[in-house]
Amino acid sequence: MTSRRSIVAILVALGFAVVGCSHDAPPAQTAAPSATPTSVAPQPSPTVALLDDETAPAGAQPRLAQDPAQLADDLVADEQTLRNAATPEAGLREAARRQQAAYRAIGYHLDWDAITRPRIPPELLGVYDLNVDARRQLTSLAEVRDTIPAWRIIAPAPADELMAYYREAEAASGVGWNYLAAINFIETRLGSVVGPSSAGAQGPMQFLPSTFAAYGDGTDIYAPRDSIMAAGRYLAANNFAGNRDSAIYRYNHDSRYVQAVNDYAAVLAADPAAFTGYYRWEVYLKTPDGDLLLPIGYASDTPVSVREYLATHPQ
Repeated sequence: MTSRRSIVAILVALGFAVVGCSHDAPPAQTAAPSATPTSVAPQPSPTVALLDDETAPAGAQPRLAQDPAQLADDLVADEQTLRNAATPEAGLREAARRQQAAYRAIGYHLDWDAITRPRIPPELLGVYDLNVDARRQLTSLAEVRDTIPAWRIIAPAPADELMAYYREAEAASGVGWNYLAAINFIETRLGSVVGPSSAGAQGPMQFLPSTFAAYGDGTDIYAPRDSIMAAGRYLAANNFAGNRDSAIYRYNHDSRYVQAVNDYAAVLAADPAAFTGYYRWEVYLKTPDGDLLLPIGYASDTPVSVREYLATHPQ
Protein backbone atom coordinates (compact mmCIF):
# COMPACT_ATOMS: atom_id res chain seq x y z
CA MET A 1 0.00 0.00 0.00
CA THR A 2 1.12 3.52 -0.63
CA SER A 3 0.53 6.58 1.51
CA ARG A 4 -1.49 9.55 0.32
CA ARG A 5 0.53 11.95 -1.77
CA SER A 6 -0.18 15.65 -1.87
CA ILE A 7 -1.42 17.20 -5.08
CA VAL A 8 1.20 19.62 -6.37
CA ALA A 9 0.25 22.16 -9.00
CA ILE A 10 2.66 23.62 -11.48
CA LEU A 11 1.28 25.84 -14.14
CA VAL A 12 -0.83 22.92 -17.01
CA ALA A 13 -2.80 21.81 -18.13
CA LEU A 14 -3.65 23.10 -20.30
CA GLY A 15 -2.33 23.86 -17.45
CA PHE A 16 -0.11 22.83 -14.81
CA ALA A 17 1.35 19.48 -14.06
CA VAL A 18 0.27 17.72 -10.91
CA VAL A 19 2.93 15.67 -9.19
CA GLY A 20 2.59 13.53 -6.13
CA CYS A 21 -0.73 11.87 -6.91
CA SER A 22 -2.08 9.05 -4.78
CA HIS A 23 -2.39 5.59 -6.33
CA ASP A 24 -3.37 3.33 -3.45
CA ALA A 25 -4.03 5.66 -0.53
CA PRO A 26 -7.41 5.95 1.22
CA PRO A 27 -9.75 8.17 -0.83
CA ALA A 28 -9.79 11.86 0.04
CA GLN A 29 -13.53 11.78 -0.46
CA THR A 30 -16.10 9.04 -0.71
CA ALA A 31 -18.30 10.39 -3.47
CA ALA A 32 -17.93 8.55 -6.75
CA PRO A 33 -16.21 10.58 -9.46
CA SER A 34 -18.55 12.17 -11.95
CA ALA A 35 -18.14 11.71 -15.68
CA THR A 36 -19.94 14.99 -16.33
CA PRO A 37 -17.95 18.26 -16.36
CA THR A 38 -18.72 20.31 -13.29
CA SER A 39 -18.33 24.02 -12.69
CA VAL A 40 -15.58 24.90 -10.24
CA ALA A 41 -15.32 28.28 -8.60
CA PRO A 42 -12.06 29.91 -9.71
CA GLN A 43 -9.35 31.14 -7.39
CA PRO A 44 -8.43 34.84 -7.32
CA SER A 45 -6.86 36.13 -10.49
CA PRO A 46 -3.06 35.88 -10.73
CA THR A 47 -1.22 39.10 -10.04
CA VAL A 48 2.13 38.49 -11.72
CA ALA A 49 2.33 40.84 -14.70
CA LEU A 50 2.66 39.40 -18.19
CA LEU A 51 5.39 41.05 -20.23
CA ASP A 52 5.73 41.72 -23.93
CA ASP A 53 7.48 38.84 -25.70
CA GLU A 54 9.93 41.17 -27.43
CA THR A 55 11.15 42.82 -24.24
CA ALA A 56 10.55 40.15 -21.62
CA PRO A 57 13.49 38.40 -19.96
CA ALA A 58 14.05 34.70 -20.56
CA GLY A 59 11.39 32.64 -18.85
CA ALA A 60 8.77 35.39 -18.76
CA GLN A 61 5.12 34.65 -19.45
CA PRO A 62 3.63 35.61 -22.83
CA ARG A 63 1.69 38.85 -23.12
CA LEU A 64 -2.07 38.51 -23.44
CA ALA A 65 -4.77 40.92 -24.50
CA GLN A 66 -6.45 42.53 -21.51
CA ASP A 67 -9.84 42.58 -23.23
CA PRO A 68 -11.50 39.13 -22.94
CA ALA A 69 -13.07 39.41 -26.40
CA GLN A 70 -9.67 40.05 -27.97
CA LEU A 71 -8.18 37.31 -25.83
CA ALA A 72 -10.73 34.84 -27.23
CA ASP A 73 -10.02 35.95 -30.80
CA ASP A 74 -6.28 35.56 -30.25
CA LEU A 75 -6.84 32.11 -28.78
CA VAL A 76 -8.78 31.04 -31.87
CA ALA A 77 -5.94 32.28 -34.07
CA ASP A 78 -3.42 30.32 -32.03
CA GLU A 79 -5.56 27.18 -32.11
CA GLN A 80 -5.66 27.45 -35.90
CA THR A 81 -1.92 28.09 -36.11
CA LEU A 82 -1.25 24.94 -34.10
CA ARG A 83 -3.35 22.90 -36.53
CA ASN A 84 -1.60 24.25 -39.62
CA ALA A 85 0.97 21.72 -40.83
CA ALA A 86 2.95 24.54 -42.48
CA THR A 87 3.61 26.39 -39.22
CA PRO A 88 7.34 26.37 -38.37
CA GLU A 89 8.55 25.27 -34.94
CA ALA A 90 9.06 28.80 -33.67
CA GLY A 91 5.47 29.64 -34.59
CA LEU A 92 4.15 26.48 -32.94
CA ARG A 93 6.03 27.23 -29.75
CA GLU A 94 4.79 30.80 -29.44
CA ALA A 95 1.21 29.85 -30.34
CA ALA A 96 1.25 27.08 -27.73
CA ARG A 97 2.64 29.40 -25.05
CA ARG A 98 -0.12 31.94 -25.70
CA GLN A 99 -2.75 29.19 -25.93
CA GLN A 100 -1.76 27.84 -22.53
CA ALA A 101 -1.68 31.28 -20.91
CA ALA A 102 -5.06 32.14 -22.44
CA TYR A 103 -6.72 29.01 -21.06
CA ARG A 104 -5.21 29.78 -17.67
CA ALA A 105 -6.59 33.32 -17.74
CA ILE A 106 -10.04 32.21 -18.90
CA GLY A 107 -10.00 29.48 -16.28
CA TYR A 108 -9.65 32.06 -13.54
CA HIS A 109 -12.58 34.15 -14.85
CA LEU A 110 -16.02 32.57 -14.94
CA ASP A 111 -17.30 36.11 -15.46
CA TRP A 112 -15.67 36.17 -18.90
CA ASP A 113 -17.57 33.14 -20.20
CA ALA A 114 -20.43 35.16 -21.69
CA ILE A 115 -17.87 37.17 -23.67
CA THR A 116 -15.28 34.58 -24.68
CA ARG A 117 -17.32 31.46 -25.47
CA PRO A 118 -19.58 33.02 -28.16
CA ARG A 119 -16.44 34.07 -30.07
CA ILE A 120 -15.22 30.49 -30.47
CA PRO A 121 -16.14 28.96 -33.87
CA PRO A 122 -18.28 25.81 -33.81
CA GLU A 123 -15.46 23.54 -34.96
CA LEU A 124 -13.35 24.54 -31.93
CA LEU A 125 -16.08 24.93 -29.33
CA GLY A 126 -15.92 21.37 -28.01
CA VAL A 127 -12.15 21.58 -27.58
CA TYR A 128 -12.51 24.99 -25.94
CA ASP A 129 -15.10 23.79 -23.42
CA LEU A 130 -13.03 20.76 -22.44
CA ASN A 131 -9.85 22.77 -22.03
CA VAL A 132 -11.57 25.40 -19.91
CA ASP A 133 -13.23 22.78 -17.72
CA ALA A 134 -9.94 20.89 -17.24
CA ARG A 135 -8.21 24.14 -16.32
CA ARG A 136 -10.84 24.93 -13.70
CA GLN A 137 -10.80 21.44 -12.23
CA LEU A 138 -7.03 21.55 -11.82
CA THR A 139 -7.01 25.12 -10.55
CA SER A 140 -9.46 24.16 -7.82
CA LEU A 141 -7.20 21.41 -6.50
CA ALA A 142 -3.90 23.22 -7.02
CA GLU A 143 -1.74 23.88 -4.00
CA VAL A 144 -0.70 27.52 -3.61
CA ARG A 145 3.07 27.43 -3.08
CA ASP A 146 5.37 30.05 -1.65
CA THR A 147 8.36 27.80 -2.31
CA ILE A 148 9.51 26.21 -5.56
CA PRO A 149 10.27 22.52 -4.93
CA ALA A 150 13.68 21.02 -5.66
CA TRP A 151 12.95 20.39 -9.31
CA ARG A 152 14.61 20.38 -12.69
CA ILE A 153 12.60 21.45 -15.73
CA ILE A 154 13.67 19.66 -18.89
CA ALA A 155 12.38 19.28 -22.43
CA PRO A 156 10.09 16.25 -22.71
CA ALA A 157 11.01 13.27 -24.85
CA PRO A 158 10.33 13.83 -28.58
CA ALA A 159 6.62 13.98 -29.35
CA ASP A 160 6.68 11.07 -31.79
CA GLU A 161 8.43 8.88 -29.20
CA LEU A 162 5.84 9.70 -26.56
CA MET A 163 3.02 8.94 -28.97
CA ALA A 164 4.65 5.60 -29.79
CA TYR A 165 4.88 4.77 -26.07
CA TYR A 166 1.22 5.64 -25.48
CA ARG A 167 0.17 3.45 -28.41
CA GLU A 168 2.41 0.60 -27.26
CA ALA A 169 0.96 0.77 -23.75
CA GLU A 170 -2.57 0.85 -25.18
CA ALA A 171 -1.89 -2.29 -27.22
CA ALA A 172 -0.45 -4.06 -24.20
CA SER A 173 -2.97 -2.98 -21.55
CA GLY A 174 -6.15 -1.93 -23.31
CA VAL A 175 -5.94 1.53 -21.71
CA GLY A 176 -6.60 4.23 -24.29
CA TRP A 177 -3.50 6.08 -25.46
CA ASN A 178 -5.27 9.38 -24.92
CA TYR A 179 -5.85 8.64 -21.23
CA LEU A 180 -2.21 7.74 -20.73
CA ALA A 181 -1.21 10.95 -22.50
CA ALA A 182 -3.62 12.99 -20.37
CA ILE A 183 -2.22 11.56 -17.14
CA ASN A 184 1.36 12.10 -18.29
CA PHE A 185 0.40 15.65 -19.23
CA ILE A 186 -1.19 16.47 -15.88
CA GLU A 187 1.35 14.70 -13.70
CA THR A 188 4.61 16.17 -15.00
CA ARG A 189 3.85 18.11 -18.16
CA LEU A 190 4.85 15.07 -20.26
CA GLY A 191 7.98 14.52 -18.20
CA SER A 192 9.18 18.11 -18.06
CA VAL A 193 9.19 18.12 -14.26
CA VAL A 194 11.98 16.05 -12.76
CA GLY A 195 11.88 15.70 -8.99
CA PRO A 196 10.07 13.75 -6.29
CA SER A 197 6.77 14.80 -4.84
CA SER A 198 6.48 15.62 -1.16
CA ALA A 199 5.57 11.96 -0.55
CA GLY A 200 8.32 10.55 -2.77
CA ALA A 201 6.48 9.92 -6.03
CA GLN A 202 8.89 9.75 -8.92
CA GLY A 203 9.18 9.63 -12.70
CA PRO A 204 7.13 11.00 -15.60
CA MET A 205 3.94 9.27 -14.44
CA GLN A 206 4.59 9.93 -10.72
CA PHE A 207 4.70 6.52 -9.08
CA LEU A 208 5.70 5.75 -5.55
CA PRO A 209 8.61 3.32 -5.82
CA SER A 210 6.60 0.63 -4.03
CA THR A 211 3.76 0.91 -6.53
CA PHE A 212 6.14 0.99 -9.48
CA ALA A 213 7.83 -2.15 -8.16
CA ALA A 214 4.48 -3.93 -8.53
CA TYR A 215 3.68 -2.65 -12.02
CA GLY A 216 6.99 -1.60 -13.56
CA ASP A 217 8.07 -5.12 -14.54
CA GLY A 218 11.60 -4.48 -13.30
CA THR A 219 12.13 -1.38 -15.45
CA ASP A 220 13.22 2.22 -14.81
CA ILE A 221 10.76 4.49 -13.01
CA TYR A 222 12.40 7.54 -14.65
CA ALA A 223 12.28 6.26 -18.24
CA PRO A 224 9.28 7.64 -20.16
CA ARG A 225 8.45 4.34 -21.89
CA ASP A 226 8.78 2.27 -18.73
CA SER A 227 6.69 4.67 -16.67
CA ILE A 228 3.95 4.88 -19.31
CA MET A 229 3.82 1.10 -19.69
CA ALA A 230 3.55 0.75 -15.89
CA ALA A 231 0.67 3.23 -15.84
CA GLY A 232 -1.15 1.14 -18.43
CA ARG A 233 -0.67 -1.98 -16.32
CA TYR A 234 -1.81 -0.18 -13.18
CA LEU A 235 -4.98 1.19 -14.73
CA ALA A 236 -5.78 -2.14 -16.39
CA ALA A 237 -5.32 -3.95 -13.07
CA ASN A 238 -7.80 -1.52 -11.55
CA ASN A 239 -10.48 -2.40 -14.11
CA PHE A 240 -10.08 0.48 -16.53
CA ALA A 241 -12.02 -1.53 -19.12
CA GLY A 242 -14.99 -2.02 -16.79
CA ASN A 243 -15.00 1.24 -14.85
CA ARG A 244 -12.69 3.84 -16.34
CA ASP A 245 -13.41 6.61 -13.86
CA SER A 246 -12.88 4.33 -10.88
CA ALA A 247 -9.50 3.24 -12.26
CA ILE A 248 -8.42 6.86 -12.79
CA TYR A 249 -9.69 7.68 -9.31
CA ARG A 250 -7.35 5.02 -7.93
CA TYR A 251 -4.51 6.85 -9.66
CA ASN A 252 -5.41 10.04 -7.80
CA HIS A 253 -8.20 10.11 -5.25
CA ASP A 254 -9.94 13.29 -6.33
CA SER A 255 -12.94 13.52 -8.64
CA ARG A 256 -11.61 16.79 -10.05
CA TYR A 257 -8.48 14.98 -11.19
CA VAL A 258 -10.65 12.31 -12.81
CA GLN A 259 -12.63 14.97 -14.66
CA ALA A 260 -9.51 16.77 -15.88
CA VAL A 261 -8.05 13.50 -17.20
CA ASN A 262 -11.33 12.79 -18.99
CA ASP A 263 -11.41 16.32 -20.43
CA TYR A 264 -7.91 16.19 -21.90
CA ALA A 265 -8.40 12.63 -23.09
CA ALA A 266 -11.59 13.69 -24.87
CA VAL A 267 -9.76 16.55 -26.60
CA LEU A 268 -7.07 14.16 -27.83
CA ALA A 269 -9.60 11.56 -28.98
CA ALA A 270 -11.58 14.12 -30.96
CA ASP A 271 -8.56 16.01 -32.26
CA PRO A 272 -5.18 14.23 -31.94
CA ALA A 273 -3.56 17.37 -33.43
CA ALA A 274 -4.22 19.04 -30.07
CA PHE A 275 -1.14 17.21 -28.82
CA THR A 276 0.89 19.66 -30.92
CA GLY A 277 -0.03 22.43 -28.50
CA TYR A 278 0.01 20.37 -25.32
CA TYR A 279 3.50 19.13 -26.09
CA ARG A 280 4.79 22.70 -26.09
CA TRP A 281 3.02 23.84 -22.94
CA GLU A 282 5.21 24.94 -20.07
CA VAL A 283 5.44 24.44 -16.32
CA TYR A 284 3.61 26.85 -14.03
CA LEU A 285 3.29 27.08 -10.27
CA LYS A 286 0.34 28.65 -8.51
CA THR A 287 1.79 31.04 -5.90
CA PRO A 288 0.59 33.79 -3.55
CA ASP A 289 1.98 36.25 -6.15
CA GLY A 290 0.08 34.67 -9.04
CA ASP A 291 1.12 32.17 -11.67
CA LEU A 292 4.86 31.60 -11.92
CA LEU A 293 6.46 30.12 -15.04
CA LEU A 294 9.42 27.76 -14.64
CA PRO A 295 11.21 27.54 -18.01
CA ILE A 296 13.14 24.61 -19.39
CA GLY A 297 16.56 24.79 -17.81
CA TYR A 298 15.36 25.70 -14.33
CA ALA A 299 17.17 23.54 -11.78
CA SER A 300 17.64 23.59 -8.04
CA ASP A 301 18.66 20.84 -5.65
CA THR A 302 16.93 22.68 -2.80
CA PRO A 303 13.61 24.52 -2.46
CA VAL A 304 13.65 28.17 -3.56
CA SER A 305 11.53 31.00 -2.21
CA VAL A 306 9.02 32.23 -4.79
CA ARG A 307 9.64 35.84 -3.75
CA GLU A 308 13.40 35.42 -4.15
CA TYR A 309 12.96 33.83 -7.56
CA LEU A 310 10.64 36.57 -8.77
CA ALA A 311 13.13 39.22 -7.63
CA THR A 312 15.63 37.97 -10.19
CA HIS A 313 13.28 36.35 -12.73
CA PRO A 314 10.41 38.78 -13.40
CA GLN A 315 7.41 37.27 -15.09
